[in-house]
Amino acid sequence: MDHRPQAWGRPRDDVYGAYDASYMSTNNGPTQHTQQPIVTGTSVVAIKFKDGVVIAADNLASYGSLARFTDVKRLRKFAGTSVVGFGGDVSDMQYLDRHLTELSIDEAYKSDPGHSLNARNLHKYLSKLMYHRRSKFDPLWNSLLVAGLDDDQKPFLAATDLLGTTFTSPSLATGFGSVLAQPIMRRYAPDEESAAQLTQEKAVEVIKECMKVLFYRDARSMDKYSIAVITKDGVDLKEDEKLENQSWAFADRIKGYGTQTV
Repeated sequence: MDHRPQAWGRPRDDVYGAYDASYMSTNNGPTQHTQQPIVTGTSVVAIKFKDGVVIAADNLASYGSLARFTDVKRLRKFAGTSVVGFGGDVSDMQYLDRHLTELSIDEAYKSDPGHSLNARNLHKYLSKLMYHRRSKFDPLWNSLLVAGLDDDQKPFLAATDLLGTTFTSPSLATGFGSVLAQPIMRRYAPDEESAAQLTQEKAVEVIKECMKVLFYRDARSMDKYSIAVITKDGVDLKEDEKLENQSWAFADRIKGYGTQTV
């Protein structure tokens, strides 16, 4: 072996000849897939109300523990009637966003005027896509919430994950939101009957309360977020909302810890 520090770990060229690295070529190596998410978004939260659905997600994309990108929009409108909320890997989210753009263009050209995929159709399509990628051992590392209206113009909310598992509920959340936000939303919409009595104003208030709790309790969240309200009148999407009067400014008033003793 070559004992010079700059060449540690490889045989000496003057004794054994130059090292052949051709087997490392991408043409000769095995097909590799993403093994884990790298840049990720955290929770997406949503709740039904009597006329539609409210859905929200913050605008942070984290690189591990680093709050790397602070302007990543994780809610996407589809056909002006539905909203998809993305949790998980941002690069896979961008892939799905491009895929949905192509799908919406195809639908606009091929479908009859006034007819397009509603939220229920879109959720079924995405769940099949996620399951297909999972079956190829090349999953899309995302958790998705699909919000909108179904065939009967009733509020629709459902989820799918990287395994293609699907479920629906009056309120849904991904990431830490499933632990921190779901108990709050279930106070107001424990079942479909309760959700049908919920007003739009109250639903928005509940979602904002959830975003506040997540900001304080989830280390991978921030106070700037996107929120969408889906009704029969369309999608009202706001992408640069900020939690009012929410900051860590109160921390300098906490005494008795560390060097602050008075």
